[in-house]
Amino acid sequence: MGGIEPYESALDAIPGAHPYPRTSRYHDAEIGVHRLADGTEVRYAKRRLLPPIEEAAEDTQPHTVSTGERPDLLGQRYFGDPAQWWQIADANPVLDPRELTDEPGRQVDIPLAGNFPRGDGRG
Repeated sequence: MGGIEPYESALDAIPGAHPYPRTSRYHDAEIGVHRLADGTEVRYAKRRLLPPIEEAAEDTQPHTVSTGERPDLLGQRYFGDPAQWWQIADANPVLDPRELTDEPGRQVDIPLAGNFPRGDGRG
């Protein structure tokens, strides 16, 4: 028996169940289903699209990076949860979240708690 099968079965039994917790960046992403040749269904999160940076910047506050800061530490400081670093990454034009804090003195945008527009997940 595969490790994910019982989990998928449990999700299928609950209408509207979502595989990602509410705090995940993928929570609002649409879940797609790909059917393999043998009929097996493979579920996946569809592409998560971000709002334009200009739109997101309206609901942010500036933060100047200090030596030793990391994205997870900023998530803890501003959102009370180190796993929320992704909200800060989404609000800044970076490919790798480490770019947010690798240069002391850099100014990054911090989304105001509860005000950052979510990506629409369709794609």
